[in-house]
This record gives sequence, structure tokens and C-alpha cells, in this order.
Amino acid sequence: MTVLHFTGIKGAGMSPLAQIMHDMGQEVQGSDIEQHFFTEDRLRERGITILPFDPDNIEENMTIVAGNAFNDNHPELVKAKELGATIIRYHTFLGDLMKQYVSVAITGAHGKTSTTGLMAHVLNGYKPVSYLIGDGTGYGKEDSHFFVLEACEYRRHFLAYHPDYAIMTNIDFDHPDYFSGIDDVFNAFEEMAQQVKKCIIACGDDEHLQKIQAPIPVVYYGLGEENDFQAQNIVKTTSGTTFDVVIRDEFFHTFTIPMFGDHTILNALAVISLCHYENIPADIIQQQFSSYGGVNRRFTQTEIGGRILIDDYAHHPTEIRATLQSARQKFPERELVAIFQPHTFSRTQTFLQEFADSLSEANHIYLCDIFGSAREKAGALTIEDLAGKIEGSQVLKEDGVSALLERGNAVFLFMGAGDVTKFQEAFENLLQAEETV
Repeated sequence: MTVLHFTGIKGAGMSPLAQIMHDMGQEVQGSDIEQHFFTEDRLRERGITILPFDPDNIEENMTIVAGNAFNDNHPELVKAKELGATIIRYHTFLGDLMKQYVSVAITGAHGKTSTTGLMAHVLNGYKPVSYLIGDGTGYGKEDSHFFVLEACEYRRHFLAYHPDYAIMTNIDFDHPDYFSGIDDVFNAFEEMAQQVKKCIIACGDDEHLQKIQAPIPVVYYGLGEENDFQAQNIVKTTSGTTFDVVIRDEFFHTFTIPMFGDHTILNALAVISLCHYENIPADIIQQQFSSYGGVNRRFTQTEIGGRILIDDYAHHPTEIRATLQSARQKFPERELVAIFQPHTFSRTQTFLQEFADSLSEANHIYLCDIFGSAREKAGALTIEDLAGKIEGSQVLKEDGVSALLERGNAVFLFMGAGDVTKFQEAFENLLQAEETV
């Protein structure tokens, strides 16, 4: 059997793809930097070997799956080429794999991971599902009916996919290191729309998605009356959200989700729309909603000594607002403390004022040093530039998390796409030490 070697196996897409192939009986190993990432935990649970990057990892009879973060000059890929080993880029490998199933690609500037996780869970109540979620979670089953995947627009990687269905959650300007502006982003989604085989399910509340042209049906969901699938009579509580779904002006069903914030209603509507298209009964949808536990790093809650800690991947102003809205619904009586670590210098520079405005909706704001990326190690600005735009904000260091103790039994929202989790872990250790005194 050919060994699949994943160069960059800890990547948010690479890790779940490796898990899928392992689950399907393939021999899998991979390499990456030695720093711990939450995406590696599910790999280790499966006993998948993770090696440090090293050209000596590569043998000629291997198939190398190359992560998108690494160019052709990476030492492992150079060695693979010298040996004549097969090299396949991540998105190409995934695009070929999904052809074997009824594929559902979920894309959008925001909400991909949460919607992918919810979609996979709900569909699995009807027929077997394999899935790839950008929170580092993957599951593979050879006799699956559905294949649900998160499809990222960055560098137009999603153009490697020709799915049966595409869910489009929104179009927004992000990844300024690649996209030139909102028109460039829209053009990428328009190009993706041409490749979908059966149907596009898009959020009609998004002004850009309303303009999408495709050779197949485009079904719209949202809160506005013009949508094919509309949520009405929304009731928000501290335990979840209930709403009626109306399909083209006809009542369909009342659903309750154990989630908070308008964006979670939209995510659920996307799932309901796809399920209706696939003739999945409403009672199965509701049953799966009720048992849904969420995905990693998306409003993940921990409670220690009366304090609520939330771990969230929010790294764009739109996502920060959504996370704060969710917290306000679930914890209306508590102060919200935002601990935010910007991710990439180019994004921080582009959205500096928008970050300041969105974070200002919290009661107290703490800022962590900017986290770079494999492509972007440094930039012209520092975290002080953002702090200067937010009155009363403070810069937080990992060894200074004791400052958070001043906020009492607040809700502490640790937000970011880098390693902001180390600040939460330091705070958790501090609180647990206090409890044992």
C-alpha cells in the first residue's frame, strides 16, 4: 500500500484530510513544525505519526500531499521531486476525493466552519457522512453517501472543487494579502458558482450573493422576506433560539437550536435548505439540531469558579461582532471582556479601524501582540497601533494575565486565529491555582 505523507499535516484542512484517509484504511503519516496546534490532537488520537520537517522523511514510493502554505521550494517537496515521488496539492487531492460522493461544499468569508460542522451532524442523522471541517476535524467512511467539506476562497483554492451543492454564507473582503478588494472576492465566488453541479444555496441577506449568476438554481435563505427560506417569529433565550421556517410564503416547521446570535440562525437555515432539497424530514433535522455540540474554537465555553471563558476563532471585525452578539444573548447580565489577538499584519492594517469599532462593543478590551503567518512574519504596525484607537484598552502579555482577575465574574472572550489559546490556558491555570488555595 502506498504511504500518504502530508507535508504540513497540522494545517486546518490538512489534518482533517489525513484523518479521513486514515479512517478509510490508508497508511498515513505527516510532518510539520514541532509547536503544538489544536489541529494535531485528533491525529494523535488516531495514532498517526507526526514527524518534524525533514527531507529524509520522503521516500520514492510515497504519495506526497502538499499543504497550500508551503511552496515548491520546501525541502520535503524538493526531495520528493528528486526521487520522482508523486506530489499532489491539498486542494487537488480533496477535489478528486469528493467526486465519489454527494458533495456539499460550504464556502463564504465567515461561518464556513460552524456551518460545515452543523451540516455534517444533521446529514449524518439521515445517511452516512464523511466530512472535513476547518477546525481540525475530519471523518472518513468509504460507504458514505454525503461528503461535506469546508471550501476556502483564499487564493481561489475552492476552484479545485466541482461539488454537487455549494452553500455560500456571505461575501466579504478578507485576506488582503491576496485579494485586491471586494470585487476580486466576488469574482472568485462567481467563478466557483459556475462549477457547482446541482444547486447553490446562498444567503439572500448578503447583497453580493444576490448578484451571483450560475447555470443551475440558486436558492436563497435568510431573515429578509424576499428569501426562499425565511426565518420568522424568532425567539432568543439564554438556552438557545427558536424560529419558524417559511418556504416561499408557506409555513414549513418550527425549529429550536442550542445556539446564540443571528449568524447561527442563518447557519441553521442553510442546513435546512439543503435538507429540504434532499427530502430529509424536518423531525430528523430537529433531532440532530438538539444533539449538536458545536465545533472546536467556535464559542467553546469553559467555566471556572464562576467565571465564563469562551474560546473563539473570530479574527475579522464581522466575526468579532457576531461572537459578542452571541455572548450578549447567552449571558445578558454579565460584562463582556474581549481578549483579542489579531492574525496577520496585512489584515490588521487593512481593518484597523473596523477592529477598533467592533471590539468597542465589549465592556473591557485587552489586546495581544499580532500573530503572523507562514507567509507573513512581520509588518510595519504593532498592537499599539490598534490599542491607540480603542479608548481604555490594554495590551496583555502572556505572563500578565492576572490583570484579568480585576474583571470578576465576567465573560472572557479569547478571540483570534493565531495562538490566543495560550492566554486562555495561562488564565485557566491561574484560576485553578486560586481555587486550590
